[in-house]
Amino acid sequence: MTTTSDDIARLRSWIEATPPHRMVFFGGAGVSTESGIPDFRSPDGLYSQQYDVPPETLISHAYFEQHPATFFRFYFDRMVARDAQPNRAHRKLAELERAGIVSAVATQNIDGLHQKAGSENVYELHGSVLRNHCTGCGRAFTLDQTIAAHEQAADGVPRCDACGSIIKPDVVLYGETLDEQVLIQAVSAIRRADLLLVAGTSLVVYPAAGLIDYFSGSHLVIVNKSPTPRDRAADLCIAASIGDALDF
Repeated sequence: MTTTSDDIARLRSWIEATPPHRMVFFGGAGVSTESGIPDFRSPDGLYSQQYDVPPETLISHAYFEQHPATFFRFYFDRMVARDAQPNRAHRKLAELERAGIVSAVATQNIDGLHQKAGSENVYELHGSVLRNHCTGCGRAFTLDQTIAAHEQAADGVPRCDACGSIIKPDVVLYGETLDEQVLIQAVSAIRRADLLLVAGTSLVVYPAAGLIDYFSGSHLVIVNKSPTPRDRAADLCIAASIGDALDF
């Protein structure tokens, strides 16, 4: 897959010609790499690093329940980027929403950077590190409160100061189901879209990857540095970073 300046120019022309509120963006980990957050499946990604336990196991619901201390050590070391800032892709998408072009952002990311950049209609398919809750009494905790509880605990497991139960991040772990309401809202937005821009995702993690099956609009564009299993269905594939593709 070779990208030319004409490909990026075509994407930009399609964005500019999209009817009001008819563009939807669907993104994955590659959207946040310019913010210093590693993705999963690239050569330098999380899954390419060596751990005693595979990352897929470390961030599973079963492992969280059975080995919470190891889970949280990995989670806070590798999955929480407390100081990360929105990059040019996040900012451009927020700008396009304010301009009345982008109607929604569906993201597999848990970093909250789309909202931090100013996007308002964001469907977080895999949850967010910014939200946490007590598994016992249900009390809500901010990220800062959860980090403080993690740092204060002798074993590193954050616990509720009211009931003593473990505080769990509101992120979807392996073995857990996606929030049905969020999924329904994302599907509804994609069904209504005229332009669906997919970026920074390998399109191999389901059910999120299956969202593009609900698109029946004019243009499906995939922006990813490496090929995806769904490239043949796209009207345009761009082998570049989404930051470069949206740098206008």
